[in-house]
Amino acid sequence: MSNRVAVIGGGSWGTTVAHLAAHNEPTVLWCRDRKTVAAVNEDHANPRYLAGYELHPRLRATTELEQAVAEAEVVVMGVPSSAFRPVMEMAAAHLRPWVPVVSLTKGLERGTRLRMTEIVNQVAPAHPTGALTGPNLAKEILAGHAATSVIAMADDTVASALQQVLTTDLFRVYTNDDVIGCELGGTLKNVIALASGMVDGLGAGDNTRAAVITRGLAEMGRLGTAMGGRADTFAGLAGMGDLLATCMSPQSRNRHVGEQLGQGRKLKEILAEMDQVAEGVFTVGVVAELAAEHGVEMPISAEVHAVVKGRRTAAEASMVLMGRQARPEPEAARASRFRRLWPENADSKEPRLRRVWQFVRRSSR
Repeated sequence: MSNRVAVIGGGSWGTTVAHLAAHNEPTVLWCRDRKTVAAVNEDHANPRYLAGYELHPRLRATTELEQAVAEAEVVVMGVPSSAFRPVMEMAAAHLRPWVPVVSLTKGLERGTRLRMTEIVNQVAPAHPTGALTGPNLAKEILAGHAATSVIAMADDTVASALQQVLTTDLFRVYTNDDVIGCELGGTLKNVIALASGMVDGLGAGDNTRAAVITRGLAEMGRLGTAMGGRADTFAGLAGMGDLLATCMSPQSRNRHVGEQLGQGRKLKEILAEMDQVAEGVFTVGVVAELAAEHGVEMPISAEVHAVVKGRRTAAEASMVLMGRQARPEPEAARASRFRRLWPENADSKEPRLRRVWQFVRRSSR
């Protein structure tokens, strides 16, 4: 499968994915900014978002969306969630039949609460769609550090072909057919990264950060599986892997916003200083709506939402979380229920005990 790749969006991650694809296939990067286009074509650089990093010499850029998309055999969407639908609608008018569309965007559309692949399915229903997601910090990849990612797509044949397009010596791509879980993992971790940044901004230590990350992962898994994702996806690169990188790295935009909130700064001031989008700020309200709709308890996300909306400070949210009633972790709760219901003579053939054992096995799955 020989592809001409079009990457739509000249931010740090879109540019980096275009750089990776250019190792394997002719690749064009679409940007609105003429200065960025000139820098990519003439200097093999993106000084606005990736100053000091060299891009693949065969990567080309354009400001003409039709020119980028019309000849493409793979289209990669790397624009923020707020702009995803209008840009996708413009691109769809020029897509060749059956061209796969891959989303890089880790967010949900406000109003519709749709994932990005769901938007693609609405706008361009005849095209295979998937998502590239995982613990991927753009500057580390451009610096030559090894990294891994996941291409999530229902069609395994297309996913395997895209895997070859994006894999390089130092960028390893896995496939996963759980598109829902992979997209939600990338989306929900941004909210938890805000919380992780907040506790850092409050001056907390590694114990607190570990607690936020671990309990945050539990929240992600609860909502993700309620919405149709698989539990094992949240234990992999698209879940735990992405969560760890985003919660701990100084390069993480969401962690940075959370840290500044923890230091007492106003959200409006923080965002005004940034030239890229922290998706968690715009996603957390949608996550709160989805948690309520699915009856899923997400206390960390709820407190992040309260801070983002200005109803609480980061310090107040931290105290609310620490004041919650203590309870067993789910695994411990299942084990204690098992011990209560199942006696020492586990080999008993008594019918009532066999029924209890069957109940415990069913409820522990």
